[in-house]
Amino acid sequence: MAQRMQLLGMEVATTTSPWEALEMTEEASFDAIIIDYMMPEMDGFAFLKALKAQNPDLYVILLTGHATVSVGNKAAKLGALDLIEKPADLKVLAEKIKRAKAQKEAAVFKSEKKPK
Repeated sequence: MAQRMQLLGMEVATTTSPWEALEMTEEASFDAIIIDYMMPEMDGFAFLKALKAQNPDLYVILLTGHATVSVGNKAAKLGALDLIEKPADLKVLAEKIKRAKAQKEAAVFKSEKKPK
């Protein structure tokens, strides 16, 4: 998936470790974080909570092969921007990443325009 996203012109960083991902998000800025619901070491909800506790402004998209209404609702309550069922349509995922980037840029622009 990372290689295909790079072919679409996106900069991509990957890791298979949620702990390393938490370190990465402390050290760099990302337009969107794509996480899997089912991971070794930590489930997607626990990881989503950790990401949002570390930085509530992160744009997180949850991928799952087990999409249900309850999974979607819980993901949204925990702060996920979106939920995509696997196998993911890469064009749809790319559009969601672009939307996350636009929302992030709008939020930064809005915060820069606030009177001091």
